[in-house]
Amino acid sequence: MTENTTTRTERDSMGPVEVPGEALYGAQTGRALDNFPISDLRFNRRFIQALAALKLEAAEVNLELGVIDRTKRDLIVEAAEEVVRGDHDRHFVLDIFQTGSGTSTNMNANEVISNRAIQIAGGEVGSKDPVHPNDHVNQGQSSNDIIPTAIHLSALIGIKEDLLPALTKMQAALEAKADEFDGVVKTGRTHLQDATPIRLGQEFRGYAGQVERGIQRVNKAAEDLAEVALGGTAVGTGVNAKPEFSQKVCRRISRRFGVEVRETENHFQAQSAMDATVFASGALKTVAVSFLKIANDIRFLGSGPRAGYAEIALPEVQPGSSIMPGKVNPVIAESAAMVSAQVLGNDATVAYAGASGNFELNVMLPVIAYNLNQSVDLLASTANNLTDQCIAGLEATDRGPTLVEQGLMLATSLAPEIGYDTAAALAKEAYKEDKTIREIAREKTDLSEEKLDELLDASKMTGV
Repeated sequence: MTENTTTRTERDSMGPVEVPGEALYGAQTGRALDNFPISDLRFNRRFIQALAALKLEAAEVNLELGVIDRTKRDLIVEAAEEVVRGDHDRHFVLDIFQTGSGTSTNMNANEVISNRAIQIAGGEVGSKDPVHPNDHVNQGQSSNDIIPTAIHLSALIGIKEDLLPALTKMQAALEAKADEFDGVVKTGRTHLQDATPIRLGQEFRGYAGQVERGIQRVNKAAEDLAEVALGGTAVGTGVNAKPEFSQKVCRRISRRFGVEVRETENHFQAQSAMDATVFASGALKTVAVSFLKIANDIRFLGSGPRAGYAEIALPEVQPGSSIMPGKVNPVIAESAAMVSAQVLGNDATVAYAGASGNFELNVMLPVIAYNLNQSVDLLASTANNLTDQCIAGLEATDRGPTLVEQGLMLATSLAPEIGYDTAAALAKEAYKEDKTIREIAREKTDLSEEKLDELLDASKMTGV
């Protein structure tokens, strides 16, 4: 929020609090703002969107259940819809490192929606009339069930709208390169040492397969995230909430965002543990590990252009050095590798936070929300960037095929004819004398030229 000199007085159960005159938040947010001057980390847009949408649909259901009247419903829905759109993001001011239940941010949302509803009604901001932040906006909810639900929902929205489309595009791009490079025979490598031949397209088929299975893992994680804590209120017993409240809200939320959201069958696990988010973070970590493998392989395969592998040429997107003219670096792949490192760190944080459920409540909900949603966002944007600025523009060079004939592991194809030990001896001698396997085999075996052509056909060694 921009600094201003005017203030107003709001009140909570602990007494009066001065807040900026233009602020839509109230006393509890003001206290939390003073209590937690820790960092510049804030809840992301997806989380605020999810939390506000839950408040909106709760108001719809509370009208249906006869808990609030139509006037209050109309005001809450209009105000909450503005928050869903992002119109009031600047009023969500609280640090991630706050109360472990996220109560401060839940009240931030309740107060913003309440005060905006009061503005719409032409009332006095801060009066809590005609819409009260606790009695009306928070009706049927507790921070202890609404915040875990918002975490699940925000991650689900990000996965559906951002991550899965980006991964699907990346998989398609890798498969396209696999087809394009299918005729390029090169030397395979295991233990960073020469191995039997492989087609460049087969390597890229492997990368596409990693992403494909990453999509499957993320979809499985989304199935777990679909089960939400809403309806458990304070400790999982559902006190002060109508029995049908959660199911009705979940149905409305599912329709709104096109994702499956359902009330848990066991509220006590849903609030005391955050295992579904730990599992989801693990799936995201696995995707990050795949990205790291793919990005590093691309970096190494494109290393050079003269003193490295140089089997592929990467798109040149920017100058690479402030001192070496003409140098171009694999910066897009490096960016992806750094994102992978960040997501691995996020996962460690989520895992530790997930282990911090004490009796009936996990008390590290905000940091779970931040890291889980950041991982979704980072992986989605990285998948798009790596695809568009690197993978799509990769080209095969002639270096890989040129080096195949010099590969010592071509001796593998001779082993069925002359035996493993003899083939190994030929490979050692070829290396020592700086000759090819074909040249040494001509000298040391009685295999005909036709037989050598048949056995040393590198393309046949790459299989189907």
